[in-house]
Amino acid sequence: MERTVTMHGKQLTLAGTALKVGDKAPDFNVVDNSLAKTGLASYKGKVVVIAAVPSLDTPVCDVETRRFNVEAGKLGDDVAVLTISMDLPFAQKRWCGTAGVSHVTTLSDYMDANFGMAYGVLLKELRLLARAVFVIGRDNTIRYIEIVSEITKEPDYDACLKAVGACLK
Repeated sequence: MERTVTMHGKQLTLAGTALKVGDKAPDFNVVDNSLAKTGLASYKGKVVVIAAVPSLDTPVCDVETRRFNVEAGKLGDDVAVLTISMDLPFAQKRWCGTAGVSHVTTLSDYMDANFGMAYGVLLKELRLLARAVFVIGRDNTIRYIEIVSEITKEPDYDACLKAVGACLK
């Protein structure tokens, strides 16, 4: 069965593996703002929030990442908040500096869409990531997933943060 989301009402196909709550979170290969390779394994033992976004240089992604930055500042060192997009690492670094984002780690999937395919959020028609949020517990189990059905809309922050809170208990 084909999985889809919409952008301005236009249907787009999600490529990659469909994950569900309770699955073990797959590792992935992305690059950080200094072009160093990294992945989920780098955050072992932490609760991890992954916000997949199409591009930081769009209004909704900007608002979302700034919001997660504020929330991440309140969550403490046991939680890693990652924003992953297809933006080039140089653009991500520039955007973070301009936006004052320091509590969210931005990572780029531009090289081979490894994250997008592993988490089932690669937009086939655009080679961008769909808007999605994953919460992964310290035991590497997926505890929460939201794939936003209309990617021009923001995710449910409260539900995500509630899932993070449950992981910290």
